Amino acid sequence: MEGVVVARSSISYVDGRQGRLIYQGYDIRDLAEHATFEEVCFLLWHGRLPDSGELSSLREQLVAARPLPSGVVSLLASVPGRSPMAVLQTAVAALGLYDAEADDNGREANLRKSVRLTAQMASVVAAFHRLRRGLPVIEPDPELDHAANFLYMLTGQRPDPTSARVMDVALTLHADHEFNASCFAGRVTASTLSDIYSAVAAAVGTLKGPLHGGANEQVMRLLMEIGEPERAAEVVQARLAARERIPGFGHRVYKTWDPRALILKRFSEELSRLKGEPRWYAISLAVEEAVRSAKDLYPNVDFYSASVYHLLGIPVDLFTPVFAVSRISGWTAHLLEQYADNRLIRPRAEYTGPMELRYVPVEDRPPHTAA
Repeated sequence: MEGVVVARSSISYVDGRQGRLIYQGYDIRDLAEHATFEEVCFLLWHGRLPDSGELSSLREQLVAARPLPSGVVSLLASVPGRSPMAVLQTAVAALGLYDAEADDNGREANLRKSVRLTAQMASVVAAFHRLRRGLPVIEPDPELDHAANFLYMLTGQRPDPTSARVMDVALTLHADHEFNASCFAGRVTASTLSDIYSAVAAAVGTLKGPLHGGANEQVMRLLMEIGEPERAAEVVQARLAARERIPGFGHRVYKTWDPRALILKRFSEELSRLKGEPRWYAISLAVEEAVRSAKDLYPNVDFYSASVYHLLGIPVDLFTPVFAVSRISGWTAHLLEQYADNRLIRPRAEYTGPMELRYVPVEDRPPHTAA
């Protein structure tokens, strides 16, 4: 379905030639500079920025929705922790079992569920990480905004102002990106009039695939393998000679810099200095220069988000779940839009199989021989 227009949407727009990403009319660079993630959530859901009263109300709703049902916490404590994304998908489905409004597809009910899902997605990821380490679950802090509270619940330490702001902007940058695979999967599920939890679980399962989510995990593992900036060109050249892709470079839509990557590149440098770990930015820069020289490819959002997340204290195998912590805002916005003007999404396939075959009784069929 490459390039096929499947629906009309006002939520986000990607201009790949100009390197622009627009949320409901606002350039991502403007939002990253000035808006909070809570404002961006309201914008995606309602098509406009909130006034002060609406923003205050949304913040209160998110704070109130942060605690997880005890049954979900027990589930997180009991599941194998090999795949955090599989755990997240399971937890999203389980959250629907504890929501009395789960099967109400009215807009107001789905707006309330969008708030709960946005708050609780972060709580699930943080609680799961604590539990798998044998640590107590951290209760949310109502005085902290969404991004800062997530880092606090994950690490047990209240983040410094710079780290909190970087996390907030990172959530904004990942909030939506038009009709990518996970968004489309969620909208297909919603088009059947299934509930919003099932649609989000479908989106999470799609993001789990390494061709969609997970590139920033691969980037961080590459940076760790390289170890020092001086080795970057050698490792990049060896991988390219082996016809391997360098994770975090190139994009199906952007033909120039991904605007989100430019913002995250600046944050990577800033956090490297703040945390006293300059090598991660230095290695990243050396890899960027090597790939640009060899392939003329630009970094995408995954490349510099890897070092940013690492410097924020986020474990590598949680990078993709953190993607979902942000993208839940965009997914739910798309689901609200789908429910509002629904038509079952039912594409066709070009059939390439045989025709006019006739049934032969099993005793008359010759033995099958492999080709």
